[in-house]
Amino acid sequence: MRYFVTYLAAINLITFCVYGADKRRAKISGARRVPEKTLFALALLLGSAGALFAMRVFHHKTRHWYFRFGIPAILLCQLALGVYVYVRFFAA
Repeated sequence: MRYFVTYLAAINLITFCVYGADKRRAKISGARRVPEKTLFALALLLGSAGALFAMRVFHHKTRHWYFRFGIPAILLCQLALGVYVYVRFFAA
């Protein structure tokens, strides 16, 4: 369980930093951006909380409906799955 919590913290921190770096690159003309597939992949790899927090902090990708609604939907699905797994396998 400790490794899982460490993974969650690490992936969310990495996701937050990648979103921030992409927002910084968006302000520089001609700079290479992080592909949207990569941003979604990080959210799907349990980094959705970091992605949502980064979207709020950096005002990043908030105009795109698939980010504005997709990232919270991913987070809700991950939370539901986490509750199910916890209740099914770890609760007394």
